[in-house]
Amino acid sequence: MKRIYIYKRFERFWHWTQALLIISLGITGFEVHGTIHVFGFERAVMLHNRLAWALIVLIAFAIFWHFTTGEWKQYIPTLEGAQAMVRYYLKGIFANEPHPVKKTELSKLNPLQRLTYAGLKLFVIPLQVVSGFLYLYYNQWNPNPILGNDVGRVALAHTFGAFLLFAFLIAHIYLTTTGHTVLSNIRAMITGWEEVEE
Repeated sequence: MKRIYIYKRFERFWHWTQALLIISLGITGFEVHGTIHVFGFERAVMLHNRLAWALIVLIAFAIFWHFTTGEWKQYIPTLEGAQAMVRYYLKGIFANEPHPVKKTELSKLNPLQRLTYAGLKLFVIPLQVVSGFLYLYYNQWNPNPILGNDVGRVALAHTFGAFLLFAFLIAHIYLTTTGHTVLSNIRAMITGWEEVEE
């Protein structure tokens, strides 16, 4: 095994801040829907809106960082090795087989991670941002042929995106426990250093 510095300081800040914001948006969003009761409806709406703006600012900085550092290349989807990863996650991981994709500073993500993050960045996050803006400013819509004045469809799209993020969060947390030790992947996202096979 050798230690490599794989997650840069901004990357770790972005990851944990984004996680905190999305979890907080989920809690306040469930309260807006009346599913839970923590802050009270009006305060939950106010917090949800402020958290959403904070997430949009973070996304803008992350996009700038990814493009100025070239880290965006980490997310280019590929099917090469995807079948081996599926087989590993379904069977190999339980038989203590070696990971089929070696992590390096220049290639941090396996093919399934690349496909998942591409889906998040190109579909789920834009769905949440656009539907969130439409939901936030629905009183200012003019009736139009696509949306009309039906805020229900927008709310449904926003809720659907939230459940996709929730499903991702559960899978993401589970998969962080599948490293060399239960906490090794989490430790790497805190310190930046990860132990990989030579």
